[in-house]
Amino acid sequence: MGDGFFYSIPGDRSLIGKEEERGKQMRSDIVKKGATRSAHRTLFHAMGYSNEDLAKPMIGIVNSFNEIVPGHMHLREIAEAVKLGVAAAGGTPVEFPAIAICDGIAMGHMGMKYPLASRELICDSIEAMANAHAFDGLVLIPNCDKIVPGMLMAAGRLNIPAVVVSGGPMLAGRWKGKNISVSTMFEAAGKFEAGELSAEEMEQMEFHACPGCGSCAGLFTANTMNSLTEVLGMGLPGNGTIPAAYFGRRRMLAKKAGEVILDLVKRDIKPRDIMTLDAFKNAIAVDMAIGGSTNTVLHLPAIAHEAGLDLPLDLFDDISRRARYITKMSPGGTYHMQDLDEAGGISAIMKELTKLGLIHTDCLTVTGTIGERIEHAEIENHEVIHSVDNAYMNKGGIAILKGNLAPHGAVIKESAVDPDLLVYEGTAKCFDSEESAIKAITGGKIHEGDVVVIRYEGPKGGPGMREMLNPTAVITGMGLKVALLTDGRFSGASRGACIGHISPEAMEGGPIGLIHDGDRISIDIPQRKLELLVSDEELEKRRKEWKQPEPKVKTGYLSRYARLVTSANTGAVLK
Repeated sequence: MGDGFFYSIPGDRSLIGKEEERGKQMRSDIVKKGATRSAHRTLFHAMGYSNEDLAKPMIGIVNSFNEIVPGHMHLREIAEAVKLGVAAAGGTPVEFPAIAICDGIAMGHMGMKYPLASRELICDSIEAMANAHAFDGLVLIPNCDKIVPGMLMAAGRLNIPAVVVSGGPMLAGRWKGKNISVSTMFEAAGKFEAGELSAEEMEQMEFHACPGCGSCAGLFTANTMNSLTEVLGMGLPGNGTIPAAYFGRRRMLAKKAGEVILDLVKRDIKPRDIMTLDAFKNAIAVDMAIGGSTNTVLHLPAIAHEAGLDLPLDLFDDISRRARYITKMSPGGTYHMQDLDEAGGISAIMKELTKLGLIHTDCLTVTGTIGERIEHAEIENHEVIHSVDNAYMNKGGIAILKGNLAPHGAVIKESAVDPDLLVYEGTAKCFDSEESAIKAITGGKIHEGDVVVIRYEGPKGGPGMREMLNPTAVITGMGLKVALLTDGRFSGASRGACIGHISPEAMEGGPIGLIHDGDRISIDIPQRKLELLVSDEELEKRRKEWKQPEPKVKTGYLSRYARLVTSANTGAVLK
């Protein structure tokens, strides 16, 4: 009847030919070509893929769309644009999903045990899908906190051509003539407790702080990681800063990503060719310059680990000492991501850092080198992006502290600390969970001169290393000048004297688990010191008396995660 033309290319019998006669041309050939793959092809045909489709590179489109994360609500449109780009460049796009948790909605309750642990699930699931179906390349579509590093980890592990295109940041909200965002609302709880904000005002703010889709508007973890994806070379220019609401620019970026992946497949350029040690050094330098989230100190080492590299904490501190803090973004300042985008974006930041010799311009990206990418970049607004000669600080925004309280290190966003708290000594008030700490803070039991210690919230102890945004935001909102220490972590929206990632964690017998109420704790951020002011003899006595508590979670994924996860100073990876 002549309808065979619909199913196959005239005269093309290559899909059925003997494998030894054809040779292997694409990774996906293993599931598409040869007589022994007849059953495979019929399964493809069941989904509407023709022989012509199967003759092209098969590109996995990993879409983390869902209807529970504001940063992901619009990712269907991003994926459709990517598919257009892939098809136009001569590939066959095949979409599959990835999970995504909203850290903001998970915050402050049992749910916050899951986001960091979900990073590994995302990575593992992409590995499973990509290898089971033999994709030739991947376009990864994340947007929020753990999804970006989870996808980059998968790219490093699989080491097949890949490009990342994110959904973009949310616009800042407006209320009474001022820009506000989700971090404003977390701090509003403290202002309400302090009697500085009425219930009516809080409700009004709730409807204005997050005006639409996108990752939360400040330089929190999601936007930090999306920006660093550019620096690592795995995303296109603008990936981290073009707002989600700028639909046209985002759509063009997504279509371009679809085109780029075919070029990467053709030239066989893989993530490990791009994510080199020098690329990670570039990312750390930019992270320090913009005052990014402390969570990058977890995520960059984890991505590097999957790429076969080691990123010790000392490297972060070394680069921080040589860097310059040149943007003051929310929560450390008043600017938001749309301001950074208009001021020249991440390319302008990198260009400025070349003056300090901190950017390796020969590093490869998904489109040429870093040097080629930033050649024509300029700072368009010197209020938003300062020059290195007019930096807010003549060092980076993140500091690594060590001492007898944190032998393996601790992390603080120095750029978000009030000057009078940079050197601080206070009295320990210890809590073995986030909930008990919040109850004490809101109950008026924390006073100036205290050091709030929240422990057994590390990767193993939490399990899942919960973010402590609720207690830090309430402390800030109440106007309390205190320090907070934890073996957990912080949201990128946290500000103040908040020291996290204390390693070893309490659950592993770390010194943070040996602190007693009333102990004196010394913090010296400029000197990178964190000390418990008790004698070595007393510490040793307490160590011998310490008994590991029962796990908080004994079943399910979190129980397995707790048994396998490593310390925060190694990126909290699974081994």
